[in-house]
Amino acid sequence: MAKKPQILKEIQNKQLSEINYSYQKSISYSQMSMYRSCPHKWALQYKEGLYDNTPSIHFTFGTSMHEVIQDWLTVLYEESGAKADQINLEEQFQEKFISLYKEEYKKNKNTHYSSPEELREFFEDGVAILDFIKKKRNQYFRKRGWHLVGIELPIAMNVGRNLLYKGFIDLVLYHEPTNKFYIYDIKTSTNGWSAKAKKDETKQMQLVLYKKFFNEQYGIPLENIEVEFFIVRRKVWENSDYPIHRVQLYKPAAGRNKLRKADRILNEFIEDVFIKGTSKYNVSKIDQILSTTKKCSSPWCSVCNKVMSF
Repeated sequence: MAKKPQILKEIQNKQLSEINYSYQKSISYSQMSMYRSCPHKWALQYKEGLYDNTPSIHFTFGTSMHEVIQDWLTVLYEESGAKADQINLEEQFQEKFISLYKEEYKKNKNTHYSSPEELREFFEDGVAILDFIKKKRNQYFRKRGWHLVGIELPIAMNVGRNLLYKGFIDLVLYHEPTNKFYIYDIKTSTNGWSAKAKKDETKQMQLVLYKKFFNEQYGIPLENIEVEFFIVRRKVWENSDYPIHRVQLYKPAAGRNKLRKADRILNEFIEDVFIKGTSKYNVSKIDQILSTTKKCSSPWCSVCNKVMSF
């Protein structure tokens, strides 16, 4: 195994205990994303504390896929390519997929939330994805000059008002020859991202903010940080006129203009929902915003004229 560069030791030895976790509230990308897509749903979940606990086969699949890929990459970079190649990814995926399904089944009052046919379809899709990634390892995850910085690398930064921005980066790699850090977010998708999805400002903001806070928390210059979505497709149409791969890479613009815009959106969210100078919800302003905001089409949101059961 290659000797770990000093800069990685500094990052991995950085004591998160130095961060003051006594903040009254924390915010995250998922919270802001929900607020931007539907303030009504955000208010139900974060202001009222009402959560939709309905299990989803997409959640079960996505979580299992994340964990298997991350475990495999840990062996690849922390041990060796030979050991990574020996891992039976189908077996690992089956174990995690079934285990998580059983957990969600119990939470769902011992009620199935998927059919045997759908479970088999998702499982076979997962096996096909992992087989593709393993075969194309040298295309997506090279070894020479590359080092693993972290899996689920924590981000926890003070954003003022006694608020903590918290997140976990799926994967961070370091390319020693160029002194560059690569931040990846792993996404599972049925058919991949369309051109419209790639232009979605809210989707892009996740990695842009990760870049901002990785720079601030770990002291890495912005020009040395790259960001990319690693999107795995469940479905690949073999008769397509264009070659479609199981993996889709998308690198959003994350220059200084985008960083400033993401910072502005973050501050607008904070201004909207918290009383000035505090981490307390601004109930009157939130209610005013809700009264003038179009309701969403969430299948569980009672505020949006749907049935919600808890």
